[in-house]
Amino acid sequence: YIVWTLKDDLDLLLDSPSSLTMTSNTRGTVKDNPSFKVDEDVSALKKAIEGLGTTEKTLIEVLTQRSNAQRQLIAQAYEKATGRKLVDDLKGDTHGDFEDVLVALVTPPAVFDCHEVIKAIKGAGTTESILTEIFASKSNKQIKALSEAYMAETGKSVLHDLKGEVSGDYGKALLILAEGKRDESTHVDTAKAKADAKALYEAGEKKWGTDEDKFIDILCHRSIPQLRQTLVEYKEISKKTLQESIESEMSGNLETLLVAVVKCVKNVPAYLAERLFKSMRGAGTTESVLTRIIVSRSEIDLMDIRAEYKKLFGYSLYSQLESEVSGCYGDVLKHLCGQD
Repeated sequence: YIVWTLKDDLDLLLDSPSSLTMTSNTRGTVKDNPSFKVDEDVSALKKAIEGLGTTEKTLIEVLTQRSNAQRQLIAQAYEKATGRKLVDDLKGDTHGDFEDVLVALVTPPAVFDCHEVIKAIKGAGTTESILTEIFASKSNKQIKALSEAYMAETGKSVLHDLKGEVSGDYGKALLILAEGKRDESTHVDTAKAKADAKALYEAGEKKWGTDEDKFIDILCHRSIPQLRQTLVEYKEISKKTLQESIESEMSGNLETLLVAVVKCVKNVPAYLAERLFKSMRGAGTTESVLTRIIVSRSEIDLMDIRAEYKKLFGYSLYSQLESEVSGCYGDVLKHLCGQD
């Protein structure tokens, strides 16, 4: 069980930046490659794929050291040169986790997010943990892009498909988050934060039985700065953190989702660092979680995730990847992560 370092310094929280409200993505590990030459990359990839036996090293070097926008240019030029889609050739020539991560790299970010949502709801049984992670950690802008990609891909709205898959209080909360309409004002109304904190206290700790609707309404609609102030006010009234109250009052998927929302209000990179840590703990590694987080955050805040990982667990994400994932797949993740 991880004791969040932020529990004690809620006051520092009010001024710290948030990945959910950042306008520029300057905290990624992957940036545009300044010496990018699309034709050279295409011929290197062609040679690596068409030659005898695929040259994995070339695939890794080219695809991990270009930004997603540059990879899209490579994919267009590759198709023009060969008449084949790069993604299809990668799928034909590689397999397993290595294939999955390369496909993720050449997919536009919003389309990749959309594919992850489709996987979570289309399989046998809905994978709530994936939906929780995606919708708790993304900004309105990212959710909007995901929704547009989903509509283009499936012809249906993501909300429509989610409605058929999730239910109860968990479903209610997830659908509000999936609308991508969280308040974005930066103004903090302290009186409202105090009133919300009191309402949450009265809906949970103070009462016999919990009024889940109150928690869902406040946590899924208020702005990030407003909720940060509410967390501070809640601790004043309750002497417990809001996260501790949710953990003692609720259970199941709703608890997991609301705790994820609180963690992301405080610090998205720390929440994702914890997800990465848990995916490598215990018997076996959950590669799909590693791929999703490392690829999708590589141009947003992977530098911050690395820093939080080290702060929370005492060793670097890179060194953990070195011991947990191997082969070409491991090489891709390590390239994307980068060393401290």
